[in-house]
Amino acid sequence: MTPRWHTVIFDLDGTLINTIDLIVSSYQYAFRTVLGHEYPEAEIRSWIGKSLRESLTNTCPDKGEDLFAAYIEWNQAHLATMADPYPGIPELLTELHEFKVQTGIASSKRFRSAQETLEVVGLEGVVPLLVTHDDVVDHKPHPAPLLLAAKKLECPVEETVYIGDALVDVQAAQAAGMDSIAVTWGAGVREELVDAGPTILVDTVAELRDILLGTVSHTPRQKFTS
Repeated sequence: MTPRWHTVIFDLDGTLINTIDLIVSSYQYAFRTVLGHEYPEAEIRSWIGKSLRESLTNTCPDKGEDLFAAYIEWNQAHLATMADPYPGIPELLTELHEFKVQTGIASSKRFRSAQETLEVVGLEGVVPLLVTHDDVVDHKPHPAPLLLAAKKLECPVEETVYIGDALVDVQAAQAAGMDSIAVTWGAGVREELVDAGPTILVDTVAELRDILLGTVSHTPRQKFTS
Protein backbone atom coordinates (compact mmCIF):
# COMPACT_ATOMS: atom_id res chain seq x y z
CA MET A 1 0.00 0.00 0.00
CA THR A 2 1.20 3.49 -0.85
CA PRO A 3 -0.47 6.39 0.96
CA ARG A 4 -1.89 8.84 -1.55
CA TRP A 5 -1.10 12.03 0.41
CA HIS A 6 1.91 12.87 2.57
CA THR A 7 -0.27 14.90 4.93
CA VAL A 8 -3.85 14.34 6.07
CA ILE A 9 -5.69 17.04 8.02
CA PHE A 10 -9.00 16.20 9.66
CA ASP A 11 -11.98 18.13 10.87
CA LEU A 12 -12.96 17.01 14.38
CA ASP A 13 -16.72 17.06 15.12
CA GLY A 14 -18.68 14.81 12.81
CA THR A 15 -15.52 13.50 11.13
CA LEU A 16 -13.33 11.85 13.77
CA ILE A 17 -15.72 12.05 16.70
CA ASN A 18 -19.49 11.59 16.82
CA THR A 19 -20.61 14.70 18.65
CA ILE A 20 -23.49 15.71 16.37
CA ASP A 21 -26.29 14.89 18.83
CA LEU A 22 -24.32 16.62 21.60
CA ILE A 23 -23.89 19.76 19.50
CA VAL A 24 -27.54 19.87 18.44
CA SER A 25 -28.77 19.36 22.00
CA SER A 26 -26.36 22.04 23.26
CA TYR A 27 -27.73 24.54 20.76
CA GLN A 28 -31.32 23.65 21.65
CA TYR A 29 -30.64 24.00 25.37
CA ALA A 30 -29.15 27.43 24.78
CA PHE A 31 -32.10 28.54 22.65
CA ARG A 32 -34.67 27.20 25.14
CA THR A 33 -32.89 28.76 28.11
CA VAL A 34 -32.16 32.18 26.62
CA LEU A 35 -34.84 32.65 23.95
CA GLY A 36 -37.62 30.37 25.15
CA HIS A 37 -37.83 28.32 21.95
CA GLU A 38 -35.83 25.88 19.84
CA TYR A 39 -34.60 26.09 16.23
CA PRO A 40 -35.10 23.54 13.43
CA GLU A 41 -32.50 20.79 13.71
CA ALA A 42 -31.64 20.98 10.01
CA GLU A 43 -30.71 24.64 10.41
CA ILE A 44 -28.55 23.87 13.44
CA ARG A 45 -26.77 21.05 11.64
CA SER A 46 -25.89 23.47 8.84
CA TRP A 47 -23.94 25.57 11.37
CA ILE A 48 -21.74 22.67 12.49
CA GLY A 49 -18.18 23.24 11.31
CA LYS A 50 -18.46 27.01 11.59
CA SER A 51 -17.42 29.19 14.51
CA LEU A 52 -19.85 28.57 17.39
CA ARG A 53 -19.68 32.11 18.70
CA GLU A 54 -20.21 33.59 15.23
CA SER A 55 -23.14 31.28 14.52
CA LEU A 56 -24.87 32.25 17.76
CA THR A 57 -24.15 35.95 17.35
CA ASN A 58 -25.36 35.93 13.75
CA THR A 59 -28.57 34.20 14.86
CA CYS A 60 -29.32 36.60 17.70
CA PRO A 61 -26.84 39.51 17.94
CA ASP A 62 -28.11 40.93 21.22
CA LYS A 63 -28.11 37.54 22.99
CA GLY A 64 -25.01 35.96 21.48
CA GLU A 65 -22.91 35.87 24.65
CA ASP A 66 -25.77 34.53 26.77
CA LEU A 67 -26.42 31.82 24.19
CA PHE A 68 -22.72 30.96 24.09
CA ALA A 69 -22.55 30.59 27.89
CA ALA A 70 -25.64 28.37 27.99
CA TYR A 71 -24.30 26.22 25.13
CA ILE A 72 -20.99 25.65 26.89
CA GLU A 73 -22.76 24.81 30.16
CA TRP A 74 -24.81 22.02 28.55
CA ASN A 75 -22.02 20.81 26.30
CA GLN A 76 -19.50 20.34 29.09
CA ALA A 77 -22.06 18.66 31.35
CA HIS A 78 -22.91 16.02 28.73
CA LEU A 79 -19.63 15.61 26.83
CA ALA A 80 -18.58 12.42 28.65
CA THR A 81 -21.79 10.58 27.79
CA MET A 82 -22.49 11.94 24.29
CA ALA A 83 -19.15 11.77 22.45
CA ASP A 84 -17.43 8.77 20.88
CA PRO A 85 -14.94 8.24 18.07
CA TYR A 86 -16.58 6.81 14.99
CA PRO A 87 -15.92 3.05 14.70
CA GLY A 88 -12.71 2.41 12.82
CA ILE A 89 -11.28 5.91 13.29
CA PRO A 90 -8.78 5.08 16.07
CA GLU A 91 -7.44 2.19 14.00
CA LEU A 92 -7.21 4.38 10.89
CA LEU A 93 -5.21 7.02 12.76
CA THR A 94 -2.84 4.33 14.01
CA GLU A 95 -2.35 2.97 10.49
CA LEU A 96 -1.63 6.41 9.07
CA HIS A 97 1.05 6.85 11.73
CA GLU A 98 2.53 3.46 10.89
CA PHE A 99 2.73 4.47 7.22
CA LYS A 100 4.44 7.71 8.25
CA VAL A 101 1.62 9.93 7.01
CA GLN A 102 1.57 13.26 8.83
CA THR A 103 -1.76 14.01 10.46
CA GLY A 104 -3.34 17.07 11.99
CA ILE A 105 -6.69 18.48 13.03
CA ALA A 106 -8.10 21.83 11.94
CA SER A 107 -11.28 22.52 13.88
CA SER A 108 -13.56 25.46 14.59
CA LYS A 109 -13.70 24.37 18.23
CA ARG A 110 -11.93 26.39 20.91
CA PHE A 111 -8.65 24.78 22.02
CA ARG A 112 -9.87 23.81 25.49
CA SER A 113 -13.06 22.27 24.11
CA ALA A 114 -11.20 20.35 21.42
CA GLN A 115 -8.67 19.04 23.95
CA GLU A 116 -11.39 17.94 26.36
CA THR A 117 -13.26 16.17 23.56
CA LEU A 118 -10.15 14.28 22.45
CA GLU A 119 -9.39 13.31 26.06
CA VAL A 120 -12.91 12.01 26.71
CA VAL A 121 -12.86 9.70 23.68
CA GLY A 122 -9.30 8.49 24.22
CA LEU A 123 -7.72 10.25 21.24
CA GLU A 124 -5.59 12.77 23.11
CA GLY A 125 -2.14 12.91 21.50
CA VAL A 126 -3.05 10.43 18.75
CA VAL A 127 -3.07 13.26 16.20
CA PRO A 128 0.03 15.38 16.88
CA LEU A 129 -1.17 18.73 15.54
CA LEU A 130 -4.27 20.62 16.65
CA VAL A 131 -5.29 23.94 15.07
CA THR A 132 -8.38 25.46 16.66
CA HIS A 133 -10.62 28.52 16.71
CA ASP A 134 -8.11 30.20 19.02
CA ASP A 135 -5.27 30.05 16.48
CA VAL A 136 -6.81 32.05 13.64
CA VAL A 137 -8.88 35.16 13.07
CA ASP A 138 -10.81 33.81 10.09
CA HIS A 139 -12.70 30.53 10.31
CA LYS A 140 -14.08 27.96 7.88
CA PRO A 141 -15.12 28.28 5.08
CA HIS A 142 -12.09 30.61 5.06
CA PRO A 143 -8.95 28.54 4.38
CA ALA A 144 -6.89 30.06 7.22
CA PRO A 145 -7.14 27.10 9.67
CA LEU A 146 -6.19 24.60 6.97
CA LEU A 147 -3.31 26.70 5.67
CA LEU A 148 -1.96 27.15 9.18
CA ALA A 149 -2.11 23.40 9.80
CA ALA A 150 -0.26 22.67 6.54
CA LYS A 151 2.33 25.31 7.39
CA LYS A 152 2.93 23.85 10.84
CA LEU A 153 3.30 20.39 9.30
CA GLU A 154 5.66 21.85 6.69
CA CYS A 155 3.79 20.24 3.82
CA PRO A 156 2.82 21.87 0.48
CA VAL A 157 -0.94 22.20 0.03
CA GLU A 158 -0.81 20.16 -3.17
CA GLU A 159 0.41 17.18 -1.12
CA THR A 160 -2.26 17.65 1.55
CA VAL A 161 -5.86 16.49 1.84
CA TYR A 162 -8.50 17.87 4.20
CA ILE A 163 -11.24 15.56 5.43
CA GLY A 164 -14.52 16.85 6.80
CA ASP A 165 -18.24 16.24 7.06
CA ALA A 166 -19.60 19.72 6.43
CA LEU A 167 -20.06 21.94 3.41
CA VAL A 168 -17.69 24.52 4.91
CA ASP A 169 -14.99 21.84 5.12
CA VAL A 170 -15.11 21.25 1.36
CA GLN A 171 -15.22 24.99 0.70
CA ALA A 172 -12.24 25.68 2.98
CA ALA A 173 -10.16 22.95 1.33
CA GLN A 174 -10.96 24.27 -2.12
CA ALA A 175 -10.05 27.81 -1.07
CA ALA A 176 -6.77 26.48 0.36
CA GLY A 177 -5.89 24.66 -2.86
CA MET A 178 -6.05 21.26 -1.15
CA ASP A 179 -7.73 18.05 -2.16
CA SER A 180 -10.82 17.36 -0.10
CA ILE A 181 -12.58 14.25 1.10
CA ALA A 182 -16.17 14.71 2.23
CA VAL A 183 -17.53 12.07 4.63
CA THR A 184 -21.25 11.47 4.91
CA TRP A 185 -21.50 10.15 8.49
CA GLY A 186 -21.50 13.60 10.14
CA ALA A 187 -23.60 16.75 9.98
CA GLY A 188 -23.60 17.40 6.24
CA VAL A 189 -26.33 16.54 3.75
CA ARG A 190 -24.98 14.07 1.21
CA GLU A 191 -26.53 15.78 -1.81
CA GLU A 192 -25.10 19.15 -0.77
CA LEU A 193 -21.67 17.62 -0.26
CA VAL A 194 -21.77 16.06 -3.72
CA ASP A 195 -22.84 19.37 -5.27
CA ALA A 196 -19.92 21.14 -3.56
CA GLY A 197 -17.53 19.08 -5.68
CA PRO A 198 -15.11 17.47 -3.22
CA THR A 199 -12.19 15.56 -4.69
CA ILE A 200 -13.69 12.40 -3.18
CA LEU A 201 -16.82 11.55 -1.23
CA VAL A 202 -17.01 8.48 1.00
CA ASP A 203 -19.79 6.87 3.01
CA THR A 204 -17.80 4.66 5.39
CA VAL A 205 -14.57 4.71 7.36
CA ALA A 206 -13.52 1.57 5.47
CA GLU A 207 -13.79 3.48 2.18
CA LEU A 208 -11.81 6.35 3.66
CA ARG A 209 -9.07 3.96 4.76
CA ASP A 210 -8.85 2.44 1.28
CA ILE A 211 -8.50 5.86 -0.32
CA LEU A 212 -5.91 7.18 2.14
CA LEU A 213 -3.75 4.08 2.11
CA GLY A 214 -3.85 3.61 -1.63
CA THR A 215 -5.85 0.40 -1.93
CA VAL A 216 -8.35 2.20 -4.18
CA SER A 217 -6.98 4.24 -7.06
CA HIS A 218 -8.38 7.53 -8.29
CA THR A 219 -7.18 10.45 -10.31
CA PRO A 220 -6.31 13.42 -8.05
CA ARG A 221 -8.88 16.23 -8.22
CA GLN A 222 -11.38 13.98 -9.96
CA LYS A 223 -14.57 13.58 -7.98
CA PHE A 224 -15.20 10.04 -6.78
CA THR A 225 -18.49 9.02 -5.21
CA SER A 226 -19.21 5.61 -3.88
